[in-house]
Amino acid sequence: MSSKTPKGPDNTTRNLVIGMVVLVVAVGAIFSVLSNKENTSAALPASVSKDDGYGIVFNGELKGVPVIDIWEDFQCPVCARFEQTNSAYLEKIIEEKKAKVVFHTLSFLGPESSLAANAAACSADEGKFLGFHKGFYSSQPAENSGVITSDYLIALGQAVGITSDKFKSCVNNLDYKNWVNNVAASGGEQNINSTPTVFVNGKEIRRATSATELGDYFDPAAFIKAVEGK
Repeated sequence: MSSKTPKGPDNTTRNLVIGMVVLVVAVGAIFSVLSNKENTSAALPASVSKDDGYGIVFNGELKGVPVIDIWEDFQCPVCARFEQTNSAYLEKIIEEKKAKVVFHTLSFLGPESSLAANAAACSADEGKFLGFHKGFYSSQPAENSGVITSDYLIALGQAVGITSDKFKSCVNNLDYKNWVNNVAASGGEQNINSTPTVFVNGKEIRRATSATELGDYFDPAAFIKAVEGK
């Protein structure tokens, strides 16, 4: 599968960032209104912690390590770029148990975001969240293009080794739709109004200021320094 995300600080990247800013202005108020109701009886996928904003948690048992909270929307092109830039490092520190990492899958870009977030939760039950996450972003469809359907998500799951009937049923029946809404509610409570938004130990990492000064989001060395403090 080929990536459609930008590979460097070019005009496309600048346009994507500008587009995301415009989008936030347009939908921020709606997001705040729609995401303020928590369903305490919602079914929760594997590795989810209510105390961590209903995020999907890796290494939740660790103490004294950096805590990374990633707020994202599967339809967000800039999120795909963040994934492309930092996924190898994130997977490494998860595997080596050097950080607690929490993925918060938001859905304010539309119904297809909700479908993708639900399917990601289904993949967590199969122990395949990271593979599904990477697979989705590596071939991210255009926003609200109608491509993201249950069939598409089930096929993506199969591509990363998820073949169970349980996964197919979970995707088709939207087993975790109420959980998706709870993630949105948590995001609203924390005033998350753009994606990606990344915190390390409760403090947002430094955003880009230009196409050449990439901040901590899109400069791998800077991101590692933000996490490890060195």
